Amino acid sequence: MEWLWPLFEPYVRKSFERRGIDDPDMSDLDTAFLRLLGSSTVTILVQEPWRGSVRFKGLDRLPAAECMDLFRDPEGYLFERFGGGKYKLNFHEGWNFVATQNFKPEGEPKWTDLPGMDL
Repeated sequence: MEWLWPLFEPYVRKSFERRGIDDPDMSDLDTAFLRLLGSSTVTILVQEPWRGSVRFKGLDRLPAAECMDLFRDPEGYLFERFGGGKYKLNFHEGWNFVATQNFKPEGEPKWTDLPGMDL
């Protein structure tokens, strides 16, 4: 799960700055990070060819609190559920974008026949 903090750190620090706290201690950052992570959503998208270009097909949107397996082993989780591909995980707090991270597990795709979700 150590890969998550670098993604969330700028967003967490900005939330302190908006409240006039320019140098929060690590304990406050950890608390804010865990609170934010627990209330965030994760959208799983996969890059697919489309009309000579690419687009992102939405595969799932989950509360981050239900994603511990994904956070522990993102490539393993994605491969097990969706097969190989170029994936993008988007994190949001409500409507606010927090961060994104790409993963590329190798192997045969399982997602090609899955319906896309409305984003």
